[in-house]
Amino acid sequence: MVTFTTDQLTTLITVLGEGTFERAADALHITPSAVSQRIKAMEQVAGRVLVQRANPAVATEAGESVARYARQVDLLARELDREFCGEFPAGAGEPATPFAVAVNADSLATWFMPAMAQAHEQFGLIFDVHRDDQEHTAAALRSGTVIAAVTATRQPVQGCVSTPLGFMRYRAVAAPAFARRWFPEGRLDALDRAPLVDFDRKDHLQQDFVRQQAGHDHQGPRHLIPTSADFAQAVTAGLGWGMLPDAQCSAGLSRGRLVDLAPGTAAEVHLYWQRWNLHSALLDGVTATVLAAAAGELVGPLRRAARRRP
Repeated sequence: MVTFTTDQLTTLITVLGEGTFERAADALHITPSAVSQRIKAMEQVAGRVLVQRANPAVATEAGESVARYARQVDLLARELDREFCGEFPAGAGEPATPFAVAVNADSLATWFMPAMAQAHEQFGLIFDVHRDDQEHTAAALRSGTVIAAVTATRQPVQGCVSTPLGFMRYRAVAAPAFARRWFPEGRLDALDRAPLVDFDRKDHLQQDFVRQQAGHDHQGPRHLIPTSADFAQAVTAGLGWGMLPDAQCSAGLSRGRLVDLAPGTAAEVHLYWQRWNLHSALLDGVTATVLAAAAGELVGPLRRAARRRP
């Protein structure tokens, strides 16, 4: 059986978190040589390389498995310590509990932040947020980098459980002046040539909409605006058209600052909460907080049923 000491496991996740052996040594209050010796000892036990000595240091495939185990041990150890020392949240002078989570930018900008605030107050969590496209956040779970993720991936990552959150509804919108210039009388003939706004190179919502409407890829220029609030501001300012969630475009549509380019047509991005499959009161509590926040903001079966009631 492959076994590691607690110090070794702590050293591994500190190296991966800090990015270098030197910064990990500073964080652990030991020498870089001691950090190196612990990692080498782990690799001898495992019989394979666990850390790529790059800048920043990254885990190998085997190292990702060990890192995931190390973070699970750390979480359960902190939870056990809290159980004996007192209830959540941490009191003054008590160490806070780190919680790494992967979230897509639009969720972070709309409904997820209040959930984090509540979890911080209730459980004393200190969040380490990894922001990525919803199609890619599950990768952080696979690597063991995060404990949980908001993701578009329905199939549970190995060692995790997946719970539906609902979906975000996106609409193709533009500033009125931009719409009059490129789409006179509401025609979308120039959709494949009109400037658009993409969040980043992973963002495919606009491209998918063009293919749906025009039958081929977008041929025109595109702006890359990699923050959710600035993305919405860029569309409102007239840099290009883009797909915005209801939470970010409803007010602009009602006030005439935005125009819906295809009324009655919307894209639905279904989201799931994936978390480690551990018996953990902390994880259960955070999950309940996230599900409650999602139920209040996202569209889902319960929300849709409620809307049909007279």
